[in-house]
Amino acid sequence: MRLAEIFERVVGTGAPVRFRAYDGSTAGDPDSDTTMVVRTPVALNYLAQSPGAMGLTRAYVSGHIDVEGDMYTALDRMADLAFNDGPRLSPAEMARIARGIGWVKFANRVAPPPQEMRRGKLSWLGTRHAKSRDAEVIHHHYDVSNAFYELVLGESMTYTCAVFGSEETSLERAQFDKHDLVARKLGLEEGMRLLDVGCGWGGMVMHAAREYGVKALGVTLSKEQAEWASKHIAQEGLSDLAEVRHMDYRDLPDGIYDRVSSIGLTEHIGKKNLSGYFDGLYAKLKPGGRLLNHCITRPRNDLPAMKPGGVINRYVFPDGELEGPGEIQMRMNDAGFEVRHQENLREHYALTLRQWAANLDRNWDEAVREVGEGTARVWRLYMNGCILGFERDVVQLHQILGVKLDGTDAHMPLRPSFA
Repeated sequence: MRLAEIFERVVGTGAPVRFRAYDGSTAGDPDSDTTMVVRTPVALNYLAQSPGAMGLTRAYVSGHIDVEGDMYTALDRMADLAFNDGPRLSPAEMARIARGIGWVKFANRVAPPPQEMRRGKLSWLGTRHAKSRDAEVIHHHYDVSNAFYELVLGESMTYTCAVFGSEETSLERAQFDKHDLVARKLGLEEGMRLLDVGCGWGGMVMHAAREYGVKALGVTLSKEQAEWASKHIAQEGLSDLAEVRHMDYRDLPDGIYDRVSSIGLTEHIGKKNLSGYFDGLYAKLKPGGRLLNHCITRPRNDLPAMKPGGVINRYVFPDGELEGPGEIQMRMNDAGFEVRHQENLREHYALTLRQWAANLDRNWDEAVREVGEGTARVWRLYMNGCILGFERDVVQLHQILGVKLDGTDAHMPLRPSFA
């Protein structure tokens, strides 16, 4: 049996891509403009151990398979495999494939690439979403390299969904407009105090201070993010108004804020902790204060919040959990917030990811020098796969605006001033 044919059988027949193996054999669609290249027998070991998306990811990240042509196009054509567990081979089929390449080669266990977060590594840090475990998870994803993130995210250094006026809008403009949309939903005014939880590199904090004269505090579990943000706050001359601290939002001292923004943090909270999360933010707001929660969501509340053994959870967001927008809104309601506005920005995140993926491709050699080829490959695969996820409504992005009533007064205009 030819190696390319074996590979095609393991990942599924009928995929409209071409396969080429190191022994010179080919399979699949000969006219496809995208080719999956099997470079070494280790690719087959990975697929034998984990048929489907996990095996493909391990083989790609470690360089044992490659993609010739556009990554997004390749994933689009193999979307059923990318979003599901892949084909399940019968014992007879497995035995037939093993005979084709030799039992020793087929059965040999190969360690996952080092970029994969093994579940055992986290278990000794405590239960899911314990403070020490959350700190390690954030370190795994966000402390990759500030220089690498600058290559991918661009000048805005903002790692959350942007808001596009059109498909031609630049990434920097779209990120500015996202921060300004949040500011307008919150009704920021000069002299207010803003708390931004999970502030990343401080984009919202600096925007609020620079554009609205707001005294803004951001907190992040990433030491590298906090250092980068503090440096740039000083460079912009905003130190009197803006501050970013390296700390867990749960350790914030008591204080009352006019407004709270949470942009891209709820994904790290966990379903069982949502009530406490929103209770805590409610307590930090003055009467009449507003919370804007911006996060990735699942399209339905009855879908599972996480897939512990999935590619995203192992390689990108360990312990990440996504809830349906109704679940998040319910928890905000139960914490005491009156929900005043909700918006789905799903298509905007697909556009954002396209810009990030293009930045990575354009700066590929420099990115590889900065973080290594394996990590760069993780990001190329992850971002292009997520474009498909948002385009195909596998995931969504919701902004939900809540108000802490002042008695019965929401201090909201009769009609909102934001679009």
